Amino acid sequence: MNQLSIFDQEQFAATAEDFIGDLTGFDQFGKKTAAETVDGIPYLINEFWTAGQRQAHSIHEVSYRACFKAQLPEFFVQRLTKPGDVVFDPFMGRGTTPVQAALMGRQAYGNDINPLSVLLTRPRLRPISLQQVASALDTVDWSRGEVEREDLLAFYHRETLQKLEALRLWLAEHAPLGSDDIDPVADWIRMVAINRLSGHSPGFFSGRSMPPNQAVSIKAQLKINDKLGVSPPVRDVVAVILKKSKTLLKSGCAPSQVQSRLHTGAAWDTPGIADSSVDLTVTSPPFLDIVQYAADNWLRCWFAGIDPETVAIDMHRTEEAWTDMVHRVLTEQARILRPGGFVAFEVGEVRNGKVLLERLVWKAAEGLPFNRLGVMVNDQTFTKTANCWGVANGAKGTNTNRIVLLQRL
Repeated sequence: MNQLSIFDQEQFAATAEDFIGDLTGFDQFGKKTAAETVDGIPYLINEFWTAGQRQAHSIHEVSYRACFKAQLPEFFVQRLTKPGDVVFDPFMGRGTTPVQAALMGRQAYGNDINPLSVLLTRPRLRPISLQQVASALDTVDWSRGEVEREDLLAFYHRETLQKLEALRLWLAEHAPLGSDDIDPVADWIRMVAINRLSGHSPGFFSGRSMPPNQAVSIKAQLKINDKLGVSPPVRDVVAVILKKSKTLLKSGCAPSQVQSRLHTGAAWDTPGIADSSVDLTVTSPPFLDIVQYAADNWLRCWFAGIDPETVAIDMHRTEEAWTDMVHRVLTEQARILRPGGFVAFEVGEVRNGKVLLERLVWKAAEGLPFNRLGVMVNDQTFTKTANCWGVANGAKGTNTNRIVLLQRL
């Protein structure tokens, strides 16, 4: 696993020319970079990082639909920043960019319109131990829980649901939403529990449900139960949390001295971040109307005490609306990035490859104080996780990582 000590700072690219030269000569996996220009946009194509599963730090293994691999931000953080620099993601999702930045000794900044993002990210930016988690779970009064929603028995055995309700009560006391006084161990336990709510194996609290961590509707879960002829089994809530915590922590934690700043709000309006204070932005926005974030996360919102109807996640159904959104986001990036700072703006192929979003990002950056360096394409072969979402090469969904590279003038 990558540890902070192995990152060679001689690879730090002081200029855009150095970085583009690095990409052009890249030959880590025995492939040469292909360069071409299409409609005036320069492309650099190679396998810049591995597509293999679980090749990154273990603390990243928190499921969240439509998230990129940790190798993507790692690639840019390693080459475009040095320890202590500020790395930011305005669409942080599960927190891959800020968590990877923290692991590499950078200041970790993040933002997302979905309040779940902070709950999934913040606990992994603080040092934690398995013993602390076990000791905290020993203080939970598991007899307090009462089933408030009978419909959730489609997912959980009654005994399991009672314990989840008891845990929710405990979390409300030790890690209340919106409070500045949050027990970091309770914060961690909530993050792990949110990640174990529904899935396909005994490592989750639920009975069998697919795909993992994207909760289907109550009606759909009842159909799954009926088709399989099963009812949700009893799960050991404490054992599930400890097992997942052990997996997450097997590679260690982020350094304790890392500074972080996380926000909840629109990506184009981040007043908590000062002008010219960010060195690198690595991000990926929602891709048109492909992913229903609120629908996917309804069960997580229930557990966390969040009303999903209040989460104003935009769905941009036209290219014009999506491009306008990206222009607003990049306008905000122009404000917060230092002169010479970089943006790595990842998009993908959607609608059977008929819409190339990188061209819309290229257009959205026009007229803003950026040098448009080109589009970097990480050409890869999909692995089983991608196929889990019904995505096949050359068919539908996201087929390649396409990263628009910008430098603040």
